[in-house]
Amino acid sequence: MKRLLTLASLMLCSALPLLAHADSCTEVAVDGYKAPDYGCLSQQMGSETNATKAAQKNREAQNVTVEKQLPNKVGLATPAATSVRMGNTFGTSVKPQRP
Repeated sequence: MKRLLTLASLMLCSALPLLAHADSCTEVAVDGYKAPDYGCLSQQMGSETNATKAAQKNREAQNVTVEKQLPNKVGLATPAATSVRMGNTFGTSVKPQRP
């Protein structure tokens, strides 16, 4: 039984490269390590409409206007950050407790 499972796994493993090369995805081998093209494989797994919708949502998410971004992402000082920096001198002195 163990020999049959080993033979079946060997046949499956030997057929995988043939199946991988049957489609248009390419594999890259560098120093003996193979790296498949995950972008191509993910496009083949998903439907075309889902891939198009996902790409559109990604583009929209990356084009966030400055008004909608958080103040600390833009580089503005927030009251919480200023309070941490000023420490116990917040509101009483112009010299911060922490530089």
